[in-house]
Amino acid sequence: MSRWRRSVDELAARRRQQGECERAQEALSRVTSCFQQLAASLGSSADCSFLRDEMDETRVLAHRICSGLSRRLVRLLSDCDSNPSGIEDRQVSERLWVVFLSALENFLSDLHKASDLIGKFPLTQRYDRRSLVNTGCIDGMVGVAARVALVQVPWLTLEEQPSPDLNNHIGGLEAMLSEMQLRVPVAFWSVEASQPAWAEARGELEELDDSLEDLMEVEVASHNKNKMAVCCQPPCCGLGCIS
Repeated sequence: MSRWRRSVDELAARRRQQGECERAQEALSRVTSCFQQLAASLGSSADCSFLRDEMDETRVLAHRICSGLSRRLVRLLSDCDSNPSGIEDRQVSERLWVVFLSALENFLSDLHKASDLIGKFPLTQRYDRRSLVNTGCIDGMVGVAARVALVQVPWLTLEEQPSPDLNNHIGGLEAMLSEMQLRVPVAFWSVEASQPAWAEARGELEELDDSLEDLMEVEVASHNKNKMAVCCQPPCCGLGCIS
């Protein structure tokens, strides 16, 4: 095989691996967001064994994604060469690296909070439920669990690993974070974003600007003519119903 052909094949392989890492980043974002939503019900009246089981399954899924993503990003950044195409590939990989480390730190923070709440609100005995706070949304947990079940990552079926308990999971992620920063010292400030911050969110807001006045139209009732709507009977209210 010629050197040119080998270089083209290596470039295509790196691009394919970067695409897998991007899809894994999206999956990790969904999974960790669902874990955060589930953890918000810990210690509330919505807390139950179903919630704890779903949190464990979500955490295990995040663990598998993090493990596979860590190995692939280290390999990508270690194999980048110094030619122009290699520099461009490294910039893409460095952006994925920074996004992953940031997501890892946020997930670690949620794991610490969950561990603290689980310790304060155990569910080992029936009388433990007396200490639960009367708040939380019970119906929301099923929807969150369903979203987790829909998450797909390319290598999940190929890389089954033992599932650690919560404390070992926290320790393992902290060790992974330190090892990654030592093996590939990428400075966060040196990585440039590929698009403006919150570009998608700003675009959605701009689309809503035209219809904002229509949505906020209210009829100001006149106190003198007493043309208040039925739903605004109190005399202190100066607004009528939205037509």
